[in-house]
Amino acid sequence: MRHRENNQNLLTFSGHLEVLRKLLFRILGVTVCIAVIIFSLKNETFRILLAPSEWDFVTYRKIEYVMKLVVTDFHFDSFYVDLIATDLSSQFMTHLSTSLYLGLLGASPYILYELFRFVSPALYDSEKKYSIRMIAIVYLLFMLGVLMSYYVLFPISFHFLGTYSVSEKIHSTITLDSYISTFVTLTLLMGVVFQLPVISYFLGRMGIVDAKLMSYYRKHAFLIIMFVAAVITPPDLMTLILVTIPLYLPVSYTHLRAHETVRWKS
Repeated sequence: MRHRENNQNLLTFSGHLEVLRKLLFRILGVTVCIAVIIFSLKNETFRILLAPSEWDFVTYRKIEYVMKLVVTDFHFDSFYVDLIATDLSSQFMTHLSTSLYLGLLGASPYILYELFRFVSPALYDSEKKYSIRMIAIVYLLFMLGVLMSYYVLFPISFHFLGTYSVSEKIHSTITLDSYISTFVTLTLLMGVVFQLPVISYFLGRMGIVDAKLMSYYRKHAFLIIMFVAAVITPPDLMTLILVTIPLYLPVSYTHLRAHETVRWKS
């Protein structure tokens, strides 16, 4: 009898592995298909990715508009930063890696759907509804972080670092690899930062983080964010505020969620 049960468990385990294998192949297939489409749309893709390097990008125009409300004669000076490729294959490899990254990003809703389908048979109906809601929140927060990086953090960082000069004798030329790697890093960073409310929610439910602890470290987080924003932005107050606010929003919301968790427990 025990031998028969072991065989059934083994078959069940092997069956799960087969389902998982097919799932991974479907995910890989969808990701590659989207990456191929993006790869074929080279001009459109890099026009979007390189837009923050242009002086007339929407972020710079909006900053100029806001600043003129405070300082009427403010003008956002035009700038030009050279982007170069230093290796023979760097443009092709950057094109390829960028397509794969965007393909993975584009396939992420399907990936989440497939992963949910894989684990959903083991969940109760109430757990399924809860999981769907949390997956949607995680995805929306991540995409919000991506947009915040594209329209706020990366353009301001690029403008400041790309035009910063210690001497007129030194001419800055930025490699394409450096541009894309910084873009991807900041995008992923903001996507993760915007998961703080979800992380704090679960930590609060488990009793690891409480409202008192969040209140105590909230000021520390604000000072750290202010310091980081001051490093990556030009030395003017308005730009500093424009960068600090989106970085601090997840922390502030996390603090509110911690208080809601306390009220929920009580």
